[in-house]
Amino acid sequence: MALWRIRATVDDRPGYLSVLTASLALRGVNILTVQVHTTEVGAVDDFLVDAPDRLTEADLRAAVERGRGRNCWVARSEARGLADQPTRVLGLAGRLVRDPDAAGETLRVLLGADAVTWRPTPATPPGGVDQTTMLLADPAGGSYELRRREPSFTPAEYARAQALVELAATVARRDADRVTLVLPDAAEVTVRPAAADDLAGVLELHEGCSDRSRQRRYLSGAGHPAPTRLRRLLEPARGLTLVATDGSGGAAAPVVAMANLLGEGDEAEAALLVRDDWQRRGLGSALLRRLLGHADRAGYAAVLLHVQAENTPMLRTVRGLNRPTSVERDGSVLTVTVPLAPRRAVLPRQADATARSRRSY
Repeated sequence: MALWRIRATVDDRPGYLSVLTASLALRGVNILTVQVHTTEVGAVDDFLVDAPDRLTEADLRAAVERGRGRNCWVARSEARGLADQPTRVLGLAGRLVRDPDAAGETLRVLLGADAVTWRPTPATPPGGVDQTTMLLADPAGGSYELRRREPSFTPAEYARAQALVELAATVARRDADRVTLVLPDAAEVTVRPAAADDLAGVLELHEGCSDRSRQRRYLSGAGHPAPTRLRRLLEPARGLTLVATDGSGGAAAPVVAMANLLGEGDEAEAALLVRDDWQRRGLGSALLRRLLGHADRAGYAAVLLHVQAENTPMLRTVRGLNRPTSVERDGSVLTVTVPLAPRRAVLPRQADATARSRRSY
């Protein structure tokens, strides 16, 4: 018996696939796996089969055509073709997480492409496929061009490939944003964008903070925010959340601080939570400066901080920015506004500044 890959287009009508499989079964061909790619001209069925040694490529092609298949492609396969396709794609995604620079090679392996070329020019129009060429937009800039003589590319393959390219770009951005900070007392912390899997570490951070620190962060109450609320904070729809981990802790380093920048209209709100034993060491100032830098690049007009009037350390941190600020008081809460460089196109401001000054996240 020998392994073969067969790809053919079948009319997407009841019973047509069974006619094709019956035609193969009559010749002793055992179908091991099948993938279905939906296209405008019909369903493209991709089979991995085990066929008797006596059957040739021409025999298999004839069996497919007798089973009402068309645009048939047949090629020898190897034992690795037995791998489950979703498992294979997840394995390639894991490779990209470890090495986002391997995007080109990962695409070649995924699609069996004859050539993969990265170009600095963007994809115009933004991506797409024809029979032998696939053009993928690289979110980091530029584009990938893939060529394969046969079989023809399908929209499903394009969607998988574009998803992997976007994953590689996301990982690369996260790696670029990861920095090691050396604090004035020579302690090291790693600062990086937060992700959903940081939830456990952030919950531990809250456990390690005093009631007073949590109350200063959330303005009301000293309890722990619900996990669902923290998940939203870790990956905000607009803005950025940073986490700082103890640089001496290795892979299992605890989260010692969290910094949030939450966008609304043309403004963003910033807030910090630093574990008590890491306070007054310059970490809060470093995180706040990084949030302001991100807000500047994102084009926000101003960053707001809602601070309790008695929170002298936070007010000192804001003064240490050496930026012009304005302060409004509403009871025991101060709203400190840090203006940024004017953006090119200002979005409508959100109304009701009083309500904003009372909001906690």
